[in-house]
Amino acid sequence: MVMIGVDAHMRTHTFVAVDELGRKLAERTLSATSEGHLDAIEWAARWPERTFAPEDCRHVTRRLEGDLLRAGEAVLRVPARLMASERRAARSRGKSDPIDALAVARAAVREPDLPVARLDGEARQLRLLVDHRDDLVAERTRIQSRLRWHLHELFPELVVPPKALRRQHVLDSLEERLCAESGTVAVIARGLVIRTRELTIRANELEREITVIVRRLAPTLPLVAGCGTLSAAKIVGEVAGADRFRSRAAFARWNGTAPIPVWSGNSRNQRLNRGGNRQVNAALHRIAITQWRGVAARHHIRQAMTLRQRGSLRSRTRRRHCLPKMGWRRLRRSKLLHSLRNQAGSIGPSPDNHASDGPCFTVTESQHSSQQTRPRASHADARRRRRPAGQQPGRARMRRCGTIRHELRQY
Repeated sequence: MVMIGVDAHMRTHTFVAVDELGRKLAERTLSATSEGHLDAIEWAARWPERTFAPEDCRHVTRRLEGDLLRAGEAVLRVPARLMASERRAARSRGKSDPIDALAVARAAVREPDLPVARLDGEARQLRLLVDHRDDLVAERTRIQSRLRWHLHELFPELVVPPKALRRQHVLDSLEERLCAESGTVAVIARGLVIRTRELTIRANELEREITVIVRRLAPTLPLVAGCGTLSAAKIVGEVAGADRFRSRAAFARWNGTAPIPVWSGNSRNQRLNRGGNRQVNAALHRIAITQWRGVAARHHIRQAMTLRQRGSLRSRTRRRHCLPKMGWRRLRRSKLLHSLRNQAGSIGPSPDNHASDGPCFTVTESQHSSQQTRPRASHADARRRRRPAGQQPGRARMRRCGTIRHELRQY
């Protein structure tokens, strides 16, 4: 097996071939065009068993990966940090395109289970729309901040409520009021009002387009309590195919919900993972926080965490750190993998076989009604539960506690 490392740039790509032991076989520098990519395939045809391994910089390697995949070549993506560590450990000093390509090839030979490149599908279109809408909303926020200061200078008595500058009738009234004023500040403020209206209309149009695509790609994902259309679009667009992860643990590591162990001796602790894909992590955090604040209160998420994890999550901060991981588990239980199957497939085993992944709870009414009725614990088991002093549990409380205990026993 010959591994061909690629150091990609905007104008040229440098290819270096190594054998299974990491010994350099040949190198070539070609132009970063479709003709140059075809020349690279012809140059690599001397090795029947070959794999291309470009550095994972998709803003400059997307066209290269597409040409290689359409030609039937196998392509792996090498993270930049692996290439940097391999280059530092090399015997040769300095930095050049052949040195970087050689480091990429040796990192691909050394590291197993690297992500496999694939052609972009509809998920990338969704991601581009979401990113473009985020840019428009950020620009609108900056314009609104400047507009508020100009309005305060012109009309000190005017009070504009929060989030009111995105409403059309508020913008119309402000424009009429500014038309009666003269001066440079009034002219600038009128331009900001017009620009705010344009950005709001375009952002709403993009949201409608995103909603149509999300309903086609992941129809069940927006049904999860706390998961809106934009959060669902962010997850689907960033995941870009669930079958590219070899296991659930790999996906948890990728989205930053897998905790980092920090312990020695008898103390066993875990630290919040601040790495991974922060966009997906933020979406999972929003879903979990929304459910924590009462959207999915009937599923007793707070009580379940208290029963199962109070011993290991004593502080409020550590319990909040656990929320994104719980959010991902609820999304997985709500058949997120099945909703992504149209574009990618499933991750690892069946979502029903996750007994070792901790507590998971249903979060939608439709899924809750479709499941079989769970057997409940007896009232005698509920009475034996420890309760605060002076509190007499009623029948409803006993039934709820028995249901929670049975769910925890299942997982």
